[in-house]
Amino acid sequence: MTSDHQTPVPSVTAPPLVLRRLGRSSAYVTELSFGAAAIGNLFTEVSDDDARAAVDAAWDGGIRAFDTAPHYGLGLSERRLGAALRHRPRAEYVISTKVGRLLDPVGGTGVVGRDPQGFAVPARFVRRFDFSADGVRRSLEASLTRLGLDRVDIALIHDPDDHGEQALREAYPALEKLRAEGTVRAIGVGMNQAAFLTRFINETDVDAVLIAGRYTLLDRSAGQELLPAALRRGVSVIAGGVFNSGVLAAPVAGATYDYHPAPDELIGRARVLARECARFGVPLRAAAARFPLTHPAVASVLIGGRSAAEITDAVRLRALDIPAGLWDSLAAVDAETGSGAGPWH
Repeated sequence: MTSDHQTPVPSVTAPPLVLRRLGRSSAYVTELSFGAAAIGNLFTEVSDDDARAAVDAAWDGGIRAFDTAPHYGLGLSERRLGAALRHRPRAEYVISTKVGRLLDPVGGTGVVGRDPQGFAVPARFVRRFDFSADGVRRSLEASLTRLGLDRVDIALIHDPDDHGEQALREAYPALEKLRAEGTVRAIGVGMNQAAFLTRFINETDVDAVLIAGRYTLLDRSAGQELLPAALRRGVSVIAGGVFNSGVLAAPVAGATYDYHPAPDELIGRARVLARECARFGVPLRAAAARFPLTHPAVASVLIGGRSAAEITDAVRLRALDIPAGLWDSLAAVDAETGSGAGPWH
């Protein structure tokens, strides 16, 4: 069978990317956003030149929303993204970063190992969770220094899984105050799980939530409660992890699912979806990136890339005409497998 990476993609000119408002805020994002974890050396090293070329390719492709975090490469992602955008007109793009982790310099002997959290960078800093109001302020100040910018547009509370109550009681009110002061234009939360994000949607006045890996062709659990709640409350959803870290980009032996080796059963399911996509002349990775945008609550899909070629491919795939019948066909095939991945609409 022809693999998804070998599926020919027609040479097309990408149409302008649609701008979508985040909740009731003044921030608008393009329907594709650039996720900057990869240029923070996620898993493997990326050169400064390749990182810059990836950001430039995103800009050339019409992407005007860029997402980063202190966590990504212990600040490397922020530094590289800021340097790549610094010469661009500041009013023409939005940038989001995250709060909840402070980077403390490594003390003691000065012996530096490798970062143990999946980024190929020296562990010159240690991450420390801090969801206090003071931690929010300090985190944003440090991010601005690394970015070399005078402001960020969107601030997201990052992974408060084990600190949920503090994030609700302290981090969220601090962001709400910064939004009221005009320091940031939109606020929200980013997590890999839907349940606590749904609580933020229902109990606070966030503008957006970023859900990673839970509204994909293989895991649609966010469609059960999170997306309906967001639609009801006027909260925008940003979908990340649309390839579930790799298996939906290339369902081959050794593929990863949520940053771990994918079980054979999941690789098999992804291959079934790939065959069905091929019947419609659509690469699996194109369907995986487009699927979240079929839900009206989703404002943007995060696309990460460590090279200009990967980003250019994503933009080109966005221009493909995906037949509406493909989604019904994928839903029918998925139902036959009894995957229990969640609702399709």
